[in-house]
Amino acid sequence: MASKDRQHKSEKRKRTSATQNEGEKPISKKPKHLLSKPSTKPFKKPLKPSKQNPVEAPKKAFVDREIKEPESKRERRLAAKEMAEVRKKKRKPHYTLQQELASLWEKMRRRNIVKEERSKLISEALRKMKGKIPEIAGSHVSSRVLQTCVKYCSQPERDIVFEELRPHLLNLSRNTYAVHLVKKMLDNASKKQLEGFISALHGHVASLLRHMVGSIVVEHAFQLGNGSQKRLLLSELYSTELQLFKDLTSTSEGSLVDIISKLGLQKSSVVQHMTSVIQPIMEKGIVDHSIIHHALMEYLSIADRSSATDVIQQLSGPLLIRMIHTKDGSKLGMLCIKHGNAKDRKKIIKGMKGHIGKIAHDQYGSMVLVCILSVVDDTKLLTKVIIRELQKILKELVLDKNGRRSLLQLLHPHCPRYFVPDELTSLNLSVPSLFTQGEGSDVVLDADSKKQTKPSEIDELGHNSVGNDAEVTATDTSNSASLEDSQHLIDGGKKDPLLRRFELLVNSGLAESLIGMCTESAGELLRSNFGKEVIYEVATGGAGGVLQPVLADKLEALHVAIASLVAVPKSEDSAEEHLLENFHSSRTIRKLVLDCPAFAATLWKEALEGKCEMWAQGHSCKVVSAFMESSDSMVRKLVKHELQPLIDKGVLKVPLTNQLEKKA
Repeated sequence: MASKDRQHKSEKRKRTSATQNEGEKPISKKPKHLLSKPSTKPFKKPLKPSKQNPVEAPKKAFVDREIKEPESKRERRLAAKEMAEVRKKKRKPHYTLQQELASLWEKMRRRNIVKEERSKLISEALRKMKGKIPEIAGSHVSSRVLQTCVKYCSQPERDIVFEELRPHLLNLSRNTYAVHLVKKMLDNASKKQLEGFISALHGHVASLLRHMVGSIVVEHAFQLGNGSQKRLLLSELYSTELQLFKDLTSTSEGSLVDIISKLGLQKSSVVQHMTSVIQPIMEKGIVDHSIIHHALMEYLSIADRSSATDVIQQLSGPLLIRMIHTKDGSKLGMLCIKHGNAKDRKKIIKGMKGHIGKIAHDQYGSMVLVCILSVVDDTKLLTKVIIRELQKILKELVLDKNGRRSLLQLLHPHCPRYFVPDELTSLNLSVPSLFTQGEGSDVVLDADSKKQTKPSEIDELGHNSVGNDAEVTATDTSNSASLEDSQHLIDGGKKDPLLRRFELLVNSGLAESLIGMCTESAGELLRSNFGKEVIYEVATGGAGGVLQPVLADKLEALHVAIASLVAVPKSEDSAEEHLLENFHSSRTIRKLVLDCPAFAATLWKEALEGKCEMWAQGHSCKVVSAFMESSDSMVRKLVKHELQPLIDKGVLKVPLTNQLEKKA
């Protein structure tokens, strides 16, 4: 019975398979409501015949549902590229236009392109972009195309672009790519267009300065604007009234103190408003711009003690390194050094590690280094961080206009020959609310009058004894050429200034390296416009003779090296001028003869004795006559037997000879 059932089932399976092969539906005895339910087993659909080759049929009844991928890597790459293009076209409405502009840009930005051909390409690009410039200006590609067009297009075309972008400039100023286009537009804008843009910024300056990208546009406009336009941008940061009412900003007063007094503003409300504006900017670290540096200087001029202390502590550190490249930023750096505590100064100096060379070559950053070397008492820290980096680039610094300042400050502090009055004044600024008589800073920045007054010029009743003109002028500073007279300037810390200089110069090994470098490159430094001053200070032993006791032998070797170069015979075939005939070197040697008797004696014995008649003409005669002008009687006695006959004959002219003889 069982065998019959098995036979019946096998026949049934054969009939079912036969019907399926013939394309008929399988007969099922299940109820209809069960047929509609999906099967739990995975169902595989048969692959449809290909449309390209309808004759070829699938060999298997059931194949995988997945689409066949390209076989080679190249085919897969091309397929992915096509899919990316399709997605970009759906996502970017002007994608096709941008591709066309990119191809034009590749041609117009070439350097060897003819001017007429570039003009045609630019005109074609502007024609394609007309009416769509604000929409595509924020694109990475289109913004660069627009920058090139604005740079090379004609003025009428540039005006058309500016008019189309003018309503959208504030929004574009916050865009990462469009900001470069806005800067380019401002660079090429007319006076009227620039004035209109700066006027449009009113009410948005504070918010833009808090934006990483928008602050760049405000700074660019601040740099391009004139004095009144700069005041317009700054005044918005001072007070809510100035931010809301544009007519109040038309005042001609430049300083914040003058604006407060003229408009009758409350100082406390101004401080509160400026704190609310400045604090978010400092928290975000947007401190690279000069407009912010200027605002901070104005803030410190009216801030109370606690507010000023908070700002100085917040700035002290690596953040300050990004600010000292501007004039006001440099002043902020000096104020932080002067009024910061030992911990703040240490953070500032350590933040400079690795950047000393760059700071020393900067016009304003070098003055911060000068202030540090004049104020900070921790000479071990200064030697480790600053002096060691300066020693590696000594020759570079000596031949650089700004780089030599740090060295000259150590050799001859606050000398008016090397620092202009404005720089000496900036070294003596103080925050009014933090200034005390014992701090060592001798120039006070008065918060009410913005005039710098020395405490020594204030009488017992508190009045200025020198009148209104209390600024440090060239006449005042010229009287303090000696070291003792210059000590009334910034003294800084508690350590004796001469001891601090000795530790930074001699104990650190800087002076020995400096003398060695001057000995090796004496000819080059003497002929240099900037190097001659450093070698002069080194050869004389520095102000106050700071190098004399310990390094006398090294200085004598330097004197001999200079004298040996002077002793070289004059040759017409030589490419370089002789030291006595060169403009810079002859005057430097003359000063050395006048101010350093030891050098004068060495030079006479090594180079000039018996040869003075040959050097009695031209630039060299100034050197020869300097021996008779010397204030040292031993030097005059040494050369008199040879120079007096030349003076009697009229070969050598010495203006001061008669006066010296009378004094003798």
